[in-house]
Amino acid sequence: MKKNMFWTNKNVLITGCTGLAGSWLTKLLIDEGANTVGLVRDKVPRSILWSDTKQFDYINNKLTVVHGCLEDYYLLERTINEYEIEVVFHLAAQTIVGIANRNPLSTFESNIRGTYNLLEACRKNGKLVNAIVVASSDKAYGDQKKLPYSENSPLQGKHPYDVSKSCVDLIAHSYFVSYELPVCVTRCGNFYGPGDLNFNRLIPQTIRHVLNNERPVIRSNGEYIRDYFYIKDGALAYKFLVEKMYKLNISGEAFNFSTEKPLTVLKLTDKILNLMGRKDLEPDIQNKATNEIRKQYLSAKKARNVLGWKPIYTLEESLKETIIWYEGFFNK
Repeated sequence: MKKNMFWTNKNVLITGCTGLAGSWLTKLLIDEGANTVGLVRDKVPRSILWSDTKQFDYINNKLTVVHGCLEDYYLLERTINEYEIEVVFHLAAQTIVGIANRNPLSTFESNIRGTYNLLEACRKNGKLVNAIVVASSDKAYGDQKKLPYSENSPLQGKHPYDVSKSCVDLIAHSYFVSYELPVCVTRCGNFYGPGDLNFNRLIPQTIRHVLNNERPVIRSNGEYIRDYFYIKDGALAYKFLVEKMYKLNISGEAFNFSTEKPLTVLKLTDKILNLMGRKDLEPDIQNKATNEIRKQYLSAKKARNVLGWKPIYTLEESLKETIIWYEGFFNK
């Protein structure tokens, strides 16, 4: 297979490089020869970026780490200027809905202030930066009757996390309209996969319960519907989008990425139980979820038609990979 030379020696900044999506994207870009700079706020030793020595053992020697946070505007400006950043992936955010509901101020600071700080730093160094991908979320659409969400659906988040993502979208678009900043927005469903350490999320929580011989817990009534998007497909989609930004006139656009196969929480839990051979563990349905949208799923028609994108992994094979990773993680 012919090597993709697009990323060779490109100077790339990834915010949130130790998170789930950031870790896999960092690996992809380093593997393809990019000069990769990662913004790291907290050192998380169990992050897959540092802890998985089988797949990520060489990352430490190739990743340039800038220690700091998105709220520090001058750090961002210095980083983009000194490392002559050409491509920015803005993945850093407070991503957990429950945490956002408990502590909205920190969520608004990181998600909203962090985004406009970064985009302003890019604007000030506009001669350097050629492409910016801002990771939003399907939550930016809020709760709507018409499904699936398309990119033309209104942004109408109501709860703290959803509102922060609606704002991120609008801020990114304003920087394109007002300053012609080369930015695109991504909206994805619920990420899952190897390395996700947020155990209040359904998939890692369910796998951990099963490995501990416990009944999996479902906070809702089990009928909430979501998109579930494998993290390796997500990282590939981010990278693919930038490659298309260099070829197509798509700056200022938003793109949904989805397998377009939504599932209820209960059906997904049952799939995991089947794959792990533990159908005997009946889910504990607590029906206590609050401030969460009941039905959310995306149309990826625009990404398919405009970008020529499609997901690579099936749900079953990606869940199997994920289960195997957690088995090794907990055995360690």
